[in-house]
Amino acid sequence: MSLFDTRVPAVLLRTDRNPFHHGTLGAVRSLGRAGVDVHVVADCAGSPVRASRYASRLHTPPPPGASPAEIASVLRRVAARIARPAVLVAMDDACAVAVSRARNELAPLYLLPDLPGGLAERVADKAELAGVCAALDVPHPETLVPDGPAEAARAAWRLGLPVVAKWSRPWLVPPGGGLRSTVLVRSAREAGELCRRAEEAGSRLLLQAFLPPGPGQDWFFHGYADRSGTVRAGGPGRKIRARPRGAGLTAVGRWTPNPAVQALAERVCAELGYRGVLDLDFRRCGTTGRYHLLDFNPRPGAQFRLFTDSAGLDVVRALHLDLTHRTLPEGAPRPGREFVVENYAPLSALRPAPGGRELAWNAPDDRAPGRALWALWGRHVAVRLRDRLRRGTGRAGRGDRQATGVPARPRVVRQAHAPADDHADRDSDSDRGHNHSHSHSHSHSHSTGFPGDERAGSH
Repeated sequence: MSLFDTRVPAVLLRTDRNPFHHGTLGAVRSLGRAGVDVHVVADCAGSPVRASRYASRLHTPPPPGASPAEIASVLRRVAARIARPAVLVAMDDACAVAVSRARNELAPLYLLPDLPGGLAERVADKAELAGVCAALDVPHPETLVPDGPAEAARAAWRLGLPVVAKWSRPWLVPPGGGLRSTVLVRSAREAGELCRRAEEAGSRLLLQAFLPPGPGQDWFFHGYADRSGTVRAGGPGRKIRARPRGAGLTAVGRWTPNPAVQALAERVCAELGYRGVLDLDFRRCGTTGRYHLLDFNPRPGAQFRLFTDSAGLDVVRALHLDLTHRTLPEGAPRPGREFVVENYAPLSALRPAPGGRELAWNAPDDRAPGRALWALWGRHVAVRLRDRLRRGTGRAGRGDRQATGVPARPRVVRQAHAPADDHADRDSDSDRGHNHSHSHSHSHSHSTGFPGDERAGSH
């Protein structure tokens, strides 16, 4: 007899249009292997996800930049087609916030964690998170929210250059405008110029003291807070390789015991009364040794399958079991296990892994997405290289940027996923058998330029 109530389907929701969002494929496989019907509400055109044998049906997602009301409307339409309550899994921050806002409206149609009202939005908002950490006495980089460009310049000097500049609600940053979720700025002038673009970004700019990265400094914690508030599944992991290098999404991660990170994550959940899946990012301060909470994502992280214990439990399975009132199996942790995203760390995928390894795309029981990845990724790389060459040619003969007084583009520290602009919406409300053919990643046509650039939002 299955541990799962397979009469209850799952609906995976994502507005982020990144075709290489491997977290979505991980959720499809995890629940599909358990015998659960998996419905995907996401733009899967040109994505390896649509090739998975475990995706029961694809549905047309909300358009990019959809409001919470529009997202709720799409979910009502999908629920009418499924015609029975389903477990809803939001796969990006925009969807997690929208579902939280519409919880009362969606609760009769979907099984949802009993999350306190407005909490998902508070922790996902970078400025609000700073306040949450201060109230809980949780280490967090010193953060200032300037009222205008002049104050932004003064704040940058106060914090000490360079400083990290973040938009508080990165999911609102429009694609194609050159804005990034997070950048490292090296002058007060740059801070002021960014602040002038707050209306365009759709949220407040915040400036944050820079904690330098380094070997063993970047950690993450994934978990599921059940109906009683107990954190189940998941665990602490260390970021071995990131894309972009030094920050960004996890290209190679390792399940690594860390009592300090574990205790901090569990305390935050308990004091907030958090319920549901969570993905936290920490950076260890090289001076004090304290772990600073950088991000609180109220949804699964892209590498959540790293934390699959000896009983096969992960955070997505824990969510389904708990919301259907099934018993969660007691498995043993598997420290040393690795998770590798092959298109970002191909050599790491070939090295020995004594503690075990899971690949993001290739799986012996679901080979089609892995095959689709390489054809799509090759095309993606070719387009990015062509665009880079064109930009280089366009700049030729214009002289040094600094000599002309034009500031150099800030180096990306934690880049937000930007929806890809080359995949038009298409009606994919069809059975998996009619699918034709690829990012965390979230279709972020990664506008920093080179293959593999990613937003930090879906780690």
